[in-house]
Formats: sequence, structure tokens, C-alpha cells
Amino acid sequence: MTRRVRQKCSHGKDKDKTNISLETLDSGCLNSATTCGVDWTTLPDDTVIQLFSYLNYRDRASLSSTCRTFRLLGSSLCLWDSLDLRPHNFDTAAAVSLSSRCKNLQRLKFHAAGSADAIVSLQARALREISGDFCRDITDAALSVIAARHEMLESVHLGPEPCERISSDAIKALAYCCPRLRSLWLSGVREVCGDAINALAKHCRQLKDVGFVESENIDEVALGNMNSVKLLSVAGTRNLKWGSAVQVWSRLPHLVGLDVSRTDVNQSAITRLLSSSQNLKVLVALNCPVFEGELDSNTMHNQKGGILLTFLGDIFKGVASLFADNSKNVRDVFQYWRRLKNRDKNLDETVVWIEWVFSHSLLRIAENNLKEFDDFWLTQGAAVLLSLLESPQEEVRERAATAVATFVVIDDENATVDCQRAEAILRGDGIRLLLNLARSCQEGLQSEAAKAIANLSIDSKVAKAVAESGGINILANLAKSMNRLVAEEAAGGLWNLSVGDEHKGAIAKAGGIKALVDLIFKWPSNTDGLLERATGALANLGADEKCSMDVAAAGGVHALVMLARTCKFEGVQEQAARALANLAAHGDSNSNNATIGQEAGALEALVQLTYSLNEGVRQEAAGALWNLSFDDKNREAIAATGGVEALVALAQSSSSASQGLQERAAGALWGLSVSETNSIAIGRQGGIAPLIALAQSDIVDVHETAAGALWNLAFYRGNALRIVQDGGVQPLVHLCSSSISKMARFMAALALVYMFDGRIDGAVPMGHSSQGSSKTLNMDGFGRMALKHVEEFVISFYDPQTFYTAAASLVPTALAQIAEAIRIPEAGHLRCSGAEIDRFVRMLRDPSSILKSCSAFALLQFTMPGGRHAMHHSGLLQNAGAPRVLRAAAAASTAPIQAKIFAKIVLRNLEHHHEVSS
Repeated sequence: MTRRVRQKCSHGKDKDKTNISLETLDSGCLNSATTCGVDWTTLPDDTVIQLFSYLNYRDRASLSSTCRTFRLLGSSLCLWDSLDLRPHNFDTAAAVSLSSRCKNLQRLKFHAAGSADAIVSLQARALREISGDFCRDITDAALSVIAARHEMLESVHLGPEPCERISSDAIKALAYCCPRLRSLWLSGVREVCGDAINALAKHCRQLKDVGFVESENIDEVALGNMNSVKLLSVAGTRNLKWGSAVQVWSRLPHLVGLDVSRTDVNQSAITRLLSSSQNLKVLVALNCPVFEGELDSNTMHNQKGGILLTFLGDIFKGVASLFADNSKNVRDVFQYWRRLKNRDKNLDETVVWIEWVFSHSLLRIAENNLKEFDDFWLTQGAAVLLSLLESPQEEVRERAATAVATFVVIDDENATVDCQRAEAILRGDGIRLLLNLARSCQEGLQSEAAKAIANLSIDSKVAKAVAESGGINILANLAKSMNRLVAEEAAGGLWNLSVGDEHKGAIAKAGGIKALVDLIFKWPSNTDGLLERATGALANLGADEKCSMDVAAAGGVHALVMLARTCKFEGVQEQAARALANLAAHGDSNSNNATIGQEAGALEALVQLTYSLNEGVRQEAAGALWNLSFDDKNREAIAATGGVEALVALAQSSSSASQGLQERAAGALWGLSVSETNSIAIGRQGGIAPLIALAQSDIVDVHETAAGALWNLAFYRGNALRIVQDGGVQPLVHLCSSSISKMARFMAALALVYMFDGRIDGAVPMGHSSQGSSKTLNMDGFGRMALKHVEEFVISFYDPQTFYTAAASLVPTALAQIAEAIRIPEAGHLRCSGAEIDRFVRMLRDPSSILKSCSAFALLQFTMPGGRHAMHHSGLLQNAGAPRVLRAAAAASTAPIQAKIFAKIVLRNLEHHHEVSS
């Protein structure tokens, strides 16, 4: 979510020989640097076979077809004694094509019911072990046929997902057909009857390891007939009669390990099992509420008989008691056992089983994610999971990684993790362990490790550790995997790591952007989880200006537009729209905005997404249209594709929507309203009333954006009238006077100035004509009230002593100090048209002192050095002959002092821009 390999080439006399380092082989994968200049057909046979062993079965078969040498070596029986089919859609046709290679196949992992039906076509009569997951749809018939065709089976493991369609009939078929069965583990079989258990006891005399977990009903008395059983798990099984169970299980002659985790076992049953069982060494009782509620912690360690492993005791210390005295002070007893050189075979079997049952139960407990287990996870649960990540059993490592990925998540919907749990993994060196698993050549481990890294990386401390440990390179490589699950989880990791600014550059440097874009083209539109993660990562990366250009250069614009147009999954649509919004957010600093507009179908797709039933999709589509509307051509093209109607409808329906949607709906209308045609169309389509409603929001971002849209709209007389008629004056006055945002106050003031600069005279009817209202509004009185608030806004920036000092001294530094003191930094992002600048210049000539002061104040903000469009505004003012008007305003004896000072600062700004341009 490919593989890293480094090659060591010798020089000198042996320059024609190629040596592949141990590190290369351990990483299991080849990159382009490795393959450069290598004649693979000259490698030693054993080296080629080892390289083959790191490939999945499809890649192995493909490589075998490249030449005669590889065909011969690729058919070596040792390469086909084990197959992992889980990552692939394995069907009968694929099985038939592989059947000639599978005569020596002994171990098989598969996924889902379709693969179960195809297993028979492999004709692997020597098959010893099968392991299947996601087996919800496997039927009695399918399992019975597998048993009938593979009488050499010694191990059958199906789970941890429930096998809901398997009954006791299939278990009896296994008993009759597979007498060599040594291990049977079934999850979620509804009922295991006595006949099925007795058939196993009668026909499978070597059966040592039995697990009937998560079952509804088990005949516990019949289990007492399985005299060969050494290891038994009934974890998660309900409706057990513990009195009967204890009576018969305690007489099992070879029972060494018993797992009753997640059941309703009580203290009496536990005590009797430990004290009366002949050979019971280990009893695992994790998360047994009845037992734990009855237990006296003072007598916890005084149980007679075998070892009791529970949440309430020290798990590591309990397992350590299986060993000699020199293990008592070992921090990680599992690691201690793995390093022992001389190991007892029977003890090995027990510890292997303990790891197995722990990985199952801890995964189930992590999935339930109950707050009551916080203390367990922080004191020892996380440490146990970390130890299981180094288990010699691949399935245990996988489940442990999945449990790590699961137990840290508090809220999957909002991507929230428990920071204490995540940092417990960090403190325990878990990042190194997970990255080691992600480097492995087993795709199941790659997928689960990448998932864990992705979830942990939501925590900023863990994300930093992942990046510092080389995790970004690993994830970027895994994102190129041909295995969908691996690529998906790697993309999720890059998504989470790209949230902040710290790691975006590293992701781009590692080739992550190209890998993410390629994922969109590589996988079909029905792989929604993978596409959502890839587009989410690209959306985050697109927020960085340099990365946004890399995304575009990698073909990201075309890929994202393709998803916006064709993908039907709302999560993908939302992230694709967000990615396009971020790519378009960099204004004039790159060409992404125009590029997106020129991409066929891009604007039409975004307009259509504003009609989505999903609020997140509507919000991000509106945000993309807002950013794209800063480009003149895009602005008109959006309107031509029905954007005005769509965005007005969106604003009208946003009264109860989220803050983000309200802001973006108003923002998109603001962006479109820069154009005269669009502005008039917005007014006619009914866009003013919802903007007035949004201007009354208590949320600063919402009312600030709505004020910007109303400012643009008020420039045109028809819209100004509609604002008055729809009751917009009072909300604008309120914003101008009371908003905590200087920008909102500024734009509300400009809207009011546009409305009451003399273009609308007399009485104006209130409400729409269709409402039949007879009320009228006296514009003169209303205008005086509104302009009075505008004057108060301007005066709020006025410091009499400073202004009079500056007026008297005419020292440039004094004007500079005033300019910086009254500057509104965000106003530097506003861009005015020539018509708007002309209007402000005319206001400088108006006899109204309020209009003079407000227009001079506005021109000051628009021309401040450092503003994005200051040079543009300076040019427009020069063309409009503004310097002469400004000098007159600055010298006018009747002008208010603030208007004079503002005019002088504008002249100073114009001189500065003239010097810079020349």
C-alpha cells in the first residue's frame, strides 16, 4: 500500500559476476536499480529459485513463461509446495492452469467461497494443510468435496470470520475422509453436534489440536470422548454447560492446553479444571466477565494445578512459569523462548498454541474496542501484541498486526485514534517491528502491517517516527504492489502521513505521488476503498504548492477528473473533488487552475456533484468550483455548464448544512459573482436571499464569505435593490459593526457603500413583487443609518494623535506606521475590476465625507505592498487618473483627516509600485 532490493556488484576480476546480497534476498523484491545491467539467465540456479520463492503464484507463473531456463526453474517442486491464494481472485480456470505445478502442493491458504470451489481443480492430492479466511459463504458441500479429494489433510483452519453455512455434516465428512487430521480449527459454526465430535474421535485418532470458536452450541460432553486432544479452544462459544464440561474435560488424558476466553465460564469451573485435570498445564481465560467478577485478586496466583492466564494476572510471568527458573525475570517470555537453542518439543507445541489462541482472542477483543480494556492494553496488552509480531507463525504475525491496527482506533468514521495506545506501540519499538513486516515478501503481512502503520500514523508522534524510520519509502513502494489489499493499505498510510506539512515533501521524493496516481489508472472504479485512499492522499498532497505541481505532472488532473466523472462511490467522489479543489487553490503561482478547467468534462462533473445526496461530496465540489472560479475562463465555463443554478440551489438548501458546506456554497457564488453576467444571473436566480441568511451566521468563515459575495453582487444596481428588498441591509450593518472578522466588516462596509452611494433614490418596495407586499423603505433615511455604521467602521482604525502627527510632519515613516497599523492582511487577496476601481475613484470626488473616507480606506487596502493583486490595482488606478484625484483629496481642506491620510498612503503605495515596475 514494490519491493526494495539492493544489489552488490563486484568489480575487478569478477566484474562479470553478479552477487545478490543477503539484504536483497531478505527484502524479497526487486527494483529497477537491481535489474539494470543484469543477465538473469546467467545467475546460479539456486539463486533464481530463491528469487522465485519471493513472488506470488501469478508473478511466478508469468516469470516462468519468459524463457526456457526460467520455465524449467520456475516449475521446481520446491516452489510449489505452498500457495497463498488470498490476495487473488482464484477461480477454476486459474486452478486448472496451475494444476500441473501442484502435484507436490502441501500448504494452501485461500480466501472466500469461490476459491474453495476451485481448490479441487488444483488436483493437489498430497495437500496437507488448508487455511481459509472470509469463509462466510463456504458450504457443507464445498468443504465435503475438499475433504473427499484430499484425504492426506492434516490441518484445516477456517476463520476467524464465521463459517455460517458449515454444519456438523461437513465436520463428519472431514472425519470420514481425512483420518490423518491433526489440527482442526473452525470459527463461527452454529452448532457442533455430538455425532460430529464422536466421528472425529473415532476416525481421527491423531487429532491433537481442536478449536470450535465463536459457536452457538457445542456438545461439551462429546468433547470428552476426544482422548487424543492435547490443545482445545472453545473461545467465544456460548451456551456451554460448565458443570458437564468440567466433569468430562478434566478426564481427557492428554489435554495440556485449554482456551475458554470470552465465554461465561465461572470461577468454580476454572478452579475444578485446574485442580482435577490430569495433565492440564495452561488454561487461558481472557475476557471472561463472570469469572473476573467473582475472582478474588488476592487468591489469583494461588490456583492449584496448571497456569492460569487472564487479564487480571501478569501474562508474561504466567507463561514464564512454564520454563526453568532463569526465565522468571525475562521481560518478553515469548522472545526468550524463540531464542532458546535447546527446546523441549512438547513445550514448544504448547507455546506455539498459546501464541495462536492469544492472537485470536486479542484480535476479537480489539474489534469490540471497549473502553474498559484501556488499562489492560496500556499495562500489558500492547506489549503482548508487539511480542506476537515476532512470532515464527505467519498467521499469528498477521493477526497481531491486524489487532494493532484495530485496537488503536477510537472512531473509524472520523479517523480518531487513542494516543496513549498508539504511543504504547511506539515506546515498545512497534514501528520497527511493523516496518519489518511491511518489508517481507508475504503479501498478507505487507497488507496488515501497512494497515497498522496507517492507523498509528494518525498520531503525530507516531507519524514522525514512521517517517524517520524509512516508513514513507516502504509505503510508497508497497503502493505499487499488484496486490490490491497491499496497495490499498499503503495508500491509506500515505493518506494519513500526508495530513500535515511535515511529510509531504518526503512522500513526493519517495515516488509516492506517481504511485498514487498510477493506482487510479491501474485499478477499476469498483475498488472504492483503494481509490478513496489514493485520492485522499493526493488531496492532502495537493495542498502543498510544489506537490500540487508534481501531482499534475504525474497525470493526476486527468486521473482525478476521470474519477469525478465516472466513479459512483461517494467517498471517492468526495476525495476526488477535494483533491481538485486543493490543486486549484494556488492561484497564479502555477497553472493547475487553468489545467483543470481545460480537462474535458471536469467542470461539468463538479457542477453535477453539487447535486449529490452526500453532503461531503456537495461541500468538496463547491470548494473546487470556488477555487476554479478565480480563473477568468473557468468562471465563465462554470456558468455555461449550469454552475450558477447549481450553486444557488446549493446555497438555498444549506440553511441546516455543515459550516464547511455553507462556507463553500457562499464562496463559490462569490467567485462567480466577479463577472457581471454571472452576478446578474445569481441575482435573478434567487441567490441573494440565501446569501443574506448565511451572512447572519455566527460562524465567522460563513458570514465572512457571504459578505464577500454580497459585496460583489451589490456593485450592480438590480442586485443592490434585491438586497434591500430581501432585508439584507440590517444583516450587513450588523456585520459591519459587530463581526470579530475585520475582513467581514470591511466587505460588509463596501457592500453598503455600493448600495447607498446615490444610485438608488426614493422609496423602495420591500419583499418580492410576487409576495404582494405594500411596504416601502425610504432609502435616504436607511442610507444615512447604514453609512453612519460604515463611518464608525472606518473611524475604528483612526488614532487622532497619530494621524495629526503624520499630517503635520509628512514624514514617510509616520505614514508607514499608520499603514501597517490599519492594514487588513487578508484584503491583499481581493482582486477588483477596472469598473470597481473607477467607482472608488468617483467616490473620492463625492461630497460625502463618509464615501471619501471609505473609498480611500479601500484603495489603501488594495494597494498595500505585498498584496497579491496590489500591482494590478496600481495599474488600474494609474489608468483611471487616480493620482490627481488622490492628491486633491489629500489637500482638500473640507475632507476628514482620516480621508487625507488614507489618500496620502495610497499615493505612497502607487509610487512604490511604479518604482518596482520600472
